[in-house]
Amino acid sequence: VQLAESGGGLVQPGDPLRLSCTTSGFTLANYSIGWFRQAPENELEGVGCIRGRSGVTFYAGSVKGRFTISRDTATNTVHLEMNSLKPEDTGVYYCAGAPGQLVLSACFRSIYMSYWGKGTLVTVSA
Repeated sequence: VQLAESGGGLVQPGDPLRLSCTTSGFTLANYSIGWFRQAPENELEGVGCIRGRSGVTFYAGSVKGRFTISRDTATNTVHLEMNSLKPEDTGVYYCAGAPGQLVLSACFRSIYMSYWGKGTLVTVSA
């Protein structure tokens, strides 16, 4: 099982950015995939999640309305579309996977994720 993030970079406030999580070794549709981020000197934070099978998405309040998670089972990829980026969105973004349909509370908790990517850095700065 492998997950690999890509798409990070330096953007200005208000800009959009799309991150991708390429997966292998499992059937994507049967896994819940979460996006997490860690800003310097901060704890790991759950950003959003897409449930296995149903594809229902959940978002943290800080990103709701600005971030969108989607998945493409044909390419085994999960995307995180980020709009209206703010400096406080800066951090290393990780995708993580767990088998089955995680409930909302579990989707945002790293302890419930079984597999992790290595992360991609997003910097939002003028």
